[in-house]
Amino acid sequence: MSKKLNIFEMGPRDGLQNEKTLIPTASKIELINRLSECGFEKIETSSFVSPKWVPQMADAAEVFAGIARKPGIRYTALTPNIKGYERAKASGADEVAIFASASEGFSQKNINCSIEESFDRFAPIVEAAKADGIPVRGYVSCVVECPYDGPTPVENTAMVSERLLQMGCYEVSLGDTIGAATPETTEAMLDAVLKVVPVEQLAGHFHDTKDLALANIMSSIKMGLRTFDSAIGGLGGCPYAPGAKGNVSTLAVAKMAKLLDYDTGLDIEKLEQTQEFILSIKEAAAA
Repeated sequence: MSKKLNIFEMGPRDGLQNEKTLIPTASKIELINRLSECGFEKIETSSFVSPKWVPQMADAAEVFAGIARKPGIRYTALTPNIKGYERAKASGADEVAIFASASEGFSQKNINCSIEESFDRFAPIVEAAKADGIPVRGYVSCVVECPYDGPTPVENTAMVSERLLQMGCYEVSLGDTIGAATPETTEAMLDAVLKVVPVEQLAGHFHDTKDLALANIMSSIKMGLRTFDSAIGGLGGCPYAPGAKGNVSTLAVAKMAKLLDYDTGLDIEKLEQTQEFILSIKEAAAA
């Protein structure tokens, strides 16, 4: 198996979306510019969602317009509907993402529709992106447990993952949205998903609520996954997942990978400096 690990940086979007105090646009741009010097191939830059529901992301177009793009890095955006997709395209997003849920309760709370209805909503985005030559990534929320429905049947996660792939997503990111997963439940879920989705088209997205995110990544590596989402400073949480702690820390994943002799291509020293920067910005905004 490859000794390379791909780390997809989520900080500017999934990391900041749940912050109660608005982070200045200039600080978001500075964060992304600093991340661009750390060695990432992909940085989730913002999301084109309704500012009514996620006010922290209201400046998505301004952020995209302000960053200093570095060749070789894909600057990506989350797009919940065709209107969001058109805005992302106009802003020059290199890649977009759609987000489904493996649980009905979370689907209703997060995007106000059933799982089945969500596929109908995403179809126009995927079709438009295909015509425009823009890659689409798929997220699956609550792959192990839901804050509303409890434990998620592994068959649900496998079904939603397969559907996203069939729709045209090049990769599916499996989200432990509330950080409830353990190595055992992670492996059970992956056992089911790997029956219908090739391992090279899967990514792990773990939140660290129970301080088990790194252990879950280890279990996922053991089962063949080589791509993981993380956020600088362990920032994050979800507005519709009560109690969800932040994403697994990018620095922690990079250091663990180094100890295990995996190559991430990331500069640890620059990551440390960038983490200090965004945590100081967050502290100042909350003061």
